[in-house]
Formats: sequence, structure tokens, C-alpha cells
Amino acid sequence: MSGITGAWEEALRPEFSKPYYANLFQRVKEEYSKYPVYPPADEIFNAFHFTPLEEVKVVIIGQDPYHEPGQAHGLCFSVKPDVKIPPSLVNIYKELHRDLGCTIPNHGCLTKWAKQGVLLLNTVLTVRAHEANSHKEIGWEEFTDAAIRVLNEVDRPIVFMLWGAPAQKKARMLHNPKHLVLKTSHPSPLSVYRGFDGCGHFSEANRFLESQGLTPIDWQIDSL
Repeated sequence: MSGITGAWEEALRPEFSKPYYANLFQRVKEEYSKYPVYPPADEIFNAFHFTPLEEVKVVIIGQDPYHEPGQAHGLCFSVKPDVKIPPSLVNIYKELHRDLGCTIPNHGCLTKWAKQGVLLLNTVLTVRAHEANSHKEIGWEEFTDAAIRVLNEVDRPIVFMLWGAPAQKKARMLHNPKHLVLKTSHPSPLSVYRGFDGCGHFSEANRFLESQGLTPIDWQIDSL
């Protein structure tokens, strides 16, 4: 696993010496040696690499990585530019178009968001090929809980977008009055109609950031 660096490494350093993390590291190492696992090992921590702690403005929490070849690259909901846009991201783009008038791009790579301070964090950071949730409860949830607790303590406004039940479980750690917590259903085709469609989270996040004197996110992903 490619190591976390910078302020994230300093903030999460206590986790690396805990027994659960040693077990997690060993389990993940074994999985990569025996099975196809996604994302590639050097991209597991891309959410932290692309969005330094001191630059986080918005946090979007997903479940676990896409589990088909070539899709996952360490950012929740995002796929590499030459990969077909997954159904959940199709629905995210539809809501962006409805909410902000963004044109729908021809690819699903969300690195533009990450580089503007949108932390795209899954609750579980690895997955065995073709087996959704196969790395659930091996330790990743405890690690990403620690990251959310770090963000809760940040002394500046952050928007948290919690989509679906697994993401909303993180709300119990978010009690800093400086932050804005937005909740709705997951953008999956199975649940998009339960609230995600029409939620307006993107415009609401930008209004909040501007009200705090911060630059809003340019949510438009440009076609390639």
C-alpha cells in the first residue's frame, strides 16, 4: 500500500500502530497476493493524495470501490477516463445538471473535484474483483472512521455529503457546529428516487461555502 503523506499522515499516524491496522495491512497484502483486487495497490489512498487535509472543503462518502477491471482508482464514485460511466455516477451527473445546469460529460473521472478540495472517500478502500463488499469489516471502516474524526475536529467549515445508509453512519462522529452535514439516499438506481434525485446538495454546498467566505466548487466535469 502506497503510504499516506503530509498532514494526513501526521493526523492518522496513531492508527498505524494499532492492532487492527496491523491486521488490516496483513489481510490486504494477502488479498493482493492471491486475488485480483481493486484499486491498484498504489492507488488505495488516492483520496488522501489528491485532496490534502488542509485543502478539504467538501467530503463525499461512498461505500467500497468499484469491483470490475479498470474502474476503481481510489476516489469514490470516480472511474478512469476510458471506462464506461457507472449507473450511480450517471445519476450524480443528472442531479448536477438539474441542480446547477452542468452539462453531462463523456467520462467519469472526478479528479477535478478532488483537486479543488472535494475528498472522495469510500468507507472501505479495497475490494476483491467481482465481489462487492468483499473487504467489508476487515478494518477499513475503523480507519475511515478515524479520518472522519480528524475532519470533524478541523477548525474551519466543511460540507459533508452523506449518501445512503453506510455513509450516514458516519454522522455520529460529526458534531462540530462549523460544518454542514447533508444527508440523502444513495445515487444508485435502486435508491436514487428516495431523495437523491432533486436533493440540491451541490448548490447547497456552494451557498454554504460562499457564506463562509470560501471559494465554491466548480462541479462541472469537462468532456475529454
